Amino acid sequence: MQEAIRIVTPLTEDKARQLKAGDFVLITGTIYTARDAAHKRMVEALAAGENLPVDFKDQIIYYVGPAPAKPGQPIGSAGPTTSGRMDAYTPRILEEGLRGMIGKGYRSPEVVEAMKKYGAVYFAATGGAAALIAKAIKKYEIVAYQDLGPEALARLTVENFPAIVVIDSQGNNFYNEGQQKYRNI
Repeated sequence: MQEAIRIVTPLTEDKARQLKAGDFVLITGTIYTARDAAHKRMVEALAAGENLPVDFKDQIIYYVGPAPAKPGQPIGSAGPTTSGRMDAYTPRILEEGLRGMIGKGYRSPEVVEAMKKYGAVYFAATGGAAALIAKAIKKYEIVAYQDLGPEALARLTVENFPAIVVIDSQGNNFYNEGQQKYRNI
């Protein structure tokens, strides 16, 4: 097994462009959470000429709707959301400088093209490992859209958050590469 690449946020374009599909990473620093309802609001705000509640330049968004925290913990189970739910909004957020996204599942061709254009990467977090992932989250703070509950825009402080680069900034797709091995058998 390859050794993990350690990433400390912010994730600059140079760092993002060095990552390759299939790389295992451990992320430490600040990442944000947002799901489709928050993405919709952000894209509507941009269309109205408003500023976003967060400067997403060189930041990472984790698509998650966490469970309520147990006493003494910053967050409950925090498994990835299916990323395709954000695809209609993602190219516009990437245009704002977003450098990475964490979720699960496939991305649309439009998102992949925007990733290539803006030098962004898509990471997968392991579905079904929500309680384990939550252990890497040290702080959870709602930043905007509190009325959305678990879908609010929030800031996380993470330490050694495990993920895999699924789609790199060149458009290489680890899902496709992994399947191809078995198609050749």
